[in-house]
Amino acid sequence: MGAGYLQTGYYAGFFLAAALNYTIEAAFGWRVMFLVGLFPVVVSIMVLLRVKETDKWERTEAATPHVKHESSLKAIFNAQYRKRTIVVAVLLTVAIIGLWAGAVYEPPSAVIQLATKAGMSKPEAARMASIATGLLSIGTIIGCLALPPMAEKIGQRKTLAVYFVGMATSIALAFGWAFYLPNGLVPFIALLVVLGFFGGNFALFSLWLPEQFETRVRATAFAFCTSIGRFFGAIVNFGIGAMVLNMKTLGVPIAITAVAFLIGLAVIPFAPETKGQDLPS
Repeated sequence: MGAGYLQTGYYAGFFLAAALNYTIEAAFGWRVMFLVGLFPVVVSIMVLLRVKETDKWERTEAATPHVKHESSLKAIFNAQYRKRTIVVAVLLTVAIIGLWAGAVYEPPSAVIQLATKAGMSKPEAARMASIATGLLSIGTIIGCLALPPMAEKIGQRKTLAVYFVGMATSIALAFGWAFYLPNGLVPFIALLVVLGFFGGNFALFSLWLPEQFETRVRATAFAFCTSIGRFFGAIVNFGIGAMVLNMKTLGVPIAITAVAFLIGLAVIPFAPETKGQDLPS
């Protein structure tokens, strides 16, 4: 459960950012809003300075002080870990594509377009986008909290499959259907909440990935897989931007990203099921 609670912090930040955008940015402008962003930096540094290594890690290091291990980056591609490294990297890439395209970057633009279409002024449309982002973030927080108990009950692979199906369906409906309705603002925002819930799929990797790699390579594996996911996610977002420019519409290009989750569903069976297993030391 701890990782589920920890993951909610990311989306709680989006909720707070939406609230601050609705209030501070609207009243004082982007410069003041930018300065407010310094506060979490200070808090992060203070927390980092207080974090200590776990007793388990310190005991492991003390027990083998003179043992020279192979490079951790090389280790995650040895015979033991190669398959799961590639599989996890693919699954994280799918999750990040959906997170960035369907749940982070594009909804505010879509809401502003729909709100303007509904007759709202630009300031009102911007505030509506902040409200929609806040609702999406609340949905994601709930999704993160619901995920750990589900994973404990039905296993990690089935849980991820449920969340991927939910993401694919909600992205396709929100951007491929509701976005093009004559009065689509309300159904679009409602689907954003659903999309936000299933966007909590990223929390699973905080639980699942540590269970697949031993302590000495765990951080490297997580960093590599998430970095690869972000790299390809950025490429996909550039592609989406090009499609939006060429197609002169926002909805269809975003709806197409639902295909990524179908690819993810095909890859899930190749990942190990770690339900009930001890954390590798």
